Amino acid sequence: MVAHRRVLLPLGLLGSIFVIMLSFKGWDKLKQSAERMHQVQEQRKQQLNEICSDDKEALSEGKRSVDDMSDKELENLLVDDTHGIIYCYIPKVACTNWKRVMFVLNQSEPYPDPMSIDDDIVHLPNKLTLLNSFPRTEMKAKLKHYTKFLFVRDPFVRIISAYRNKFHQPNELFYHDYGRDILHLYGNQSDPPHTVDEAFTLGVRPSFQNFIKYLVDPQTEKDQPFEPHWRQMHRLCHPCHIQYDFIGHQETLHEEAEQLLKLLMLQDDIKFPTSYANMTSPFSVLDWFRTVPVEDRRNLYKLYESDFRLFGYRKPDELLDGREEVMTTSHSR
Repeated sequence: MVAHRRVLLPLGLLGSIFVIMLSFKGWDKLKQSAERMHQVQEQRKQQLNEICSDDKEALSEGKRSVDDMSDKELENLLVDDTHGIIYCYIPKVACTNWKRVMFVLNQSEPYPDPMSIDDDIVHLPNKLTLLNSFPRTEMKAKLKHYTKFLFVRDPFVRIISAYRNKFHQPNELFYHDYGRDILHLYGNQSDPPHTVDEAFTLGVRPSFQNFIKYLVDPQTEKDQPFEPHWRQMHRLCHPCHIQYDFIGHQETLHEEAEQLLKLLMLQDDIKFPTSYANMTSPFSVLDWFRTVPVEDRRNLYKLYESDFRLFGYRKPDELLDGREEVMTTSHSR
């Protein structure tokens, strides 16, 4: 019996040492991941600052600071005074889920699961606190002292997402406000159906090519500013005038959402909502643009070039040079 104990004791020690070693390895991996994400954030902010400095005239849009902006231009900034957070939401960049997070942070602890909050609630007026609802002096103080963040997305992928959400499936509001005009001006429809149900029953809807024609037509923005779902991201969040502490990317959303919640010291209080994986691969992007003339693609890139450059997205040369056929063929092999 004693001999048996002598055998177990060393094994127990070895097991304990093994567990301790695993713990150190796990801690080391977490530390390396945190350091890597910190470096990514610093690189993103440095690139943004450099481009803002190099192209100040084009990106400032005639403004020198937040003082020069109207309340309308600051309407995408949401505030959580309890935790000292400002979030600039960009439609089609996980904004519904981040709005859910902002909404539950204003509830009593323990916070409800953000996924329990209905989509419609967070999009209703007065359900979230807007920065522009405060006097200018308070706005400036919050912008100076609060933690500010936004999430961005590949600009062309975001455009595809906006089209799919607003025109590829029935949406009465967007069909009435934009779809009928797009069909009339770019879809050879002299008298488009008056309702979205009628249009979809007849198999009539703006094509992606029609939508791009609408965006690149110089007359579009002369008539009215771009709708927020396809307005340039830098025009919604003004990153050359507001110094963001965290710039997240949709492409690595959940990893970066966890990092942000740790930065805000909320990782134990709230979990970012899970959502479907981004299904838009580089080759599906090529498929979407296949019917769009190369000249329209180039004009579209000019419209969103600042977003590509500011937020570190690669210029889609294969689309702009018309090389997508070659890429698709090689991919299929």
